[in-house]
Amino acid sequence: MRVLVVEDERRLANIVKRGLVEEGYAVDNAFDGEEGAFMAETTAFDLIILDIMLPKKDGVMVCQELREKKINVPILILTARDSIEDRVKGLDAGADDYLVKPFAFRELMARIRALLRREVSSKSADLEVGDLIMNTVNREVKKGDKPIELTAKEYAILEYLMRHPTMLVTRAMIEENIWNYEFEGSSNIIEVFVGRLRNKIDKEGENSFIQTVRGAGYRLKSA
Repeated sequence: MRVLVVEDERRLANIVKRGLVEEGYAVDNAFDGEEGAFMAETTAFDLIILDIMLPKKDGVMVCQELREKKINVPILILTARDSIEDRVKGLDAGADDYLVKPFAFRELMARIRALLRREVSSKSADLEVGDLIMNTVNREVKKGDKPIELTAKEYAILEYLMRHPTMLVTRAMIEENIWNYEFEGSSNIIEVFVGRLRNKIDKEGENSFIQTVRGAGYRLKSA
């Protein structure tokens, strides 16, 4: 899952980013409304956390413009403005939720999970490819009846592959959706994580569940 945090208070933005990264999300920061709007329009995010009082363009205007352009990614407004009028204005602009500063990080995470659950409310929370099952609500993975313990990055890569089971997923697609703009990892970092996934998922003596398409990327075997 990839999250955009639009917050001009850099210390808070970095705290939120660090906490989300520890939870397994890929996070990008924008520090003014114009930058946030541009990033939201040019990159596919799963969630946007948006301050209202931003330089250059306020968060309500950013939210309105994104909705007018049919960008329907969930938006959580995070702001110090706590009046009823401000909440109504933000929600009427198209935001999905509203959290007032100061806030507890646990509550922020609970609201993020709730918003992401709404995205899959019309379909099963389970992703299934062959005998591999991923529950995206409680973030549990099973191969048959066997639970699979994954790190945050391993889970994120596998989730992306399972959400695109019929596609050839390139390394560039994984980098863009699992890591942020600042990613400067080693050239073989994706191969390392895929290798770890194979060690945990594959059955001995069988072809790998995650197939390598030489020079192109990866595809799930059952697809």
